[in-house]
Amino acid sequence: MLRVRGRSVAWAPPLLLLAGITLVDYNTTGEFRIISWIVLVPGIAATICGVWGTAAFAVLSVAAYVLVDTSWPHQYQTGLPDFILVTVGGFLATLACAVRVRGERRMLHMRDVADTTRRTVLRPLPPGWGGLDHAAVYLAADTEARVGGDFYDIQPGPHGTRVLVGDVQGKGLGAVEAAAALLGAFREAGYHEADLMTVAARLEVRMVRHRAHTAALGRADGDRFATAVLLGFPEVPPDAVDVLLFGHEPPLVVGPDGVRRLPAGDGLPLGLGEFVTGPPTPRRVRLGAGETLLLVTDGVTEARDRGGLFYPLTDEVARALAADPRLADPRRLVAFVRDGTLRHCGGRLADDTTVFAVRRV
Repeated sequence: MLRVRGRSVAWAPPLLLLAGITLVDYNTTGEFRIISWIVLVPGIAATICGVWGTAAFAVLSVAAYVLVDTSWPHQYQTGLPDFILVTVGGFLATLACAVRVRGERRMLHMRDVADTTRRTVLRPLPPGWGGLDHAAVYLAADTEARVGGDFYDIQPGPHGTRVLVGDVQGKGLGAVEAAAALLGAFREAGYHEADLMTVAARLEVRMVRHRAHTAALGRADGDRFATAVLLGFPEVPPDAVDVLLFGHEPPLVVGPDGVRRLPAGDGLPLGLGEFVTGPPTPRRVRLGAGETLLLVTDGVTEARDRGGLFYPLTDEVARALAADPRLADPRRLVAFVRDGTLRHCGGRLADDTTVFAVRRV
């Protein structure tokens, strides 16, 4: 609102206020003097201008005060008290502006750090990466943090392309650390390991090791776990995908024939493998032409409206797909689920939200 054609016009409001107060005071009677109101000018400038701009308005305000006040007869002059008020007000406004600018610079620096952390954890995925057409949307419940415990990645390798989508239990920096640990293990194991179950076992071991490390540090988040979906796209057959579920919501298959939900798996979340004998067995699923896998975290499935009702993901996608079969495109599908979730909960996300859609190119 304070830019015109890319150039700042933040100087305009305090300048107009300065001119307005000066003209009104100059053209009124001696019984109605408002020149001392000019102290508001550097105060307004301090909120929208830079330090030097605020200092300039402070000087202009003092000069305008002296010029206008001395043009009146002596009995109508406001005199030294208001002069001190305008001078001190301009000085304090300049100091306040300096504090504001320093805080803004610090905030921008912290935002850059958060963005760098997000790109490190959730690295950008090139189009067609690993022979997959994909799209993803990540919405952090903490808008200031900009990153949370949800994670996703695609790792191509000599044994096919692997996909991991998951959600670390809890929030905060501890969840980010756990997500980064799992993604690091996935990027190595997903590339080198020929067997998808071995990749799953490596993820379980990494989660247990991370928990042991945080517990040794005496932190209270040493009992974290993570739900996840691990997908394997083998080179042959070209229409198959292997699915392992670790306590996560089963993916939806969205395509020309409608929407179907894959069977729920029997695997426990990563980090709780001590309660079972081994990782879950991969389930091979055949995908038809144009079918897309839709994976979401509980930020979508547990989104509530004002009445406490959950977002009906399957029904909403099926309805929209019947109206427009092009919805199966990953980008369209992700955008639809994102908009529907935000609309359903009124923009008040209770948890980190990830929407991920993928299919073979």
